[in-house]
Amino acid sequence: MSKPNRKRYKLEAVRSSYAEAVGGEAVEFEVGDGKVFSFPHPMFASDEEQRALDDAEGDHGKARVLLGDQYEAFGKAGGDDNSVMLLYVAVRAEAQDTVQRHRPTRG
Repeated sequence: MSKPNRKRYKLEAVRSSYAEAVGGEAVEFEVGDGKVFSFPHPMFASDEEQRALDDAEGDHGKARVLLGDQYEAFGKAGGDDNSVMLLYVAVRAEAQDTVQRHRPTRG
């Protein structure tokens, strides 16, 4: 028997609620003449992606992990590793602020 006022969350609803609060599960950005690239939002990176990012060395290694198959095109469009990492850090910091204020839905 369930207790009155007991909170029960649906994980899919919580994830969806946070994704909406931070603007989606991917971060899109433009380089050069408007070429669009993306990487997983720091809050929504898979366990495998997070481990690979943690293991990568320097901005170059981390940018390669974040961009994956897009990395070569990103470089050809004039992108640089340090800028990707600055964006990643900014998005992560903004998400932390949002998470502190956001209250997820129970679904």
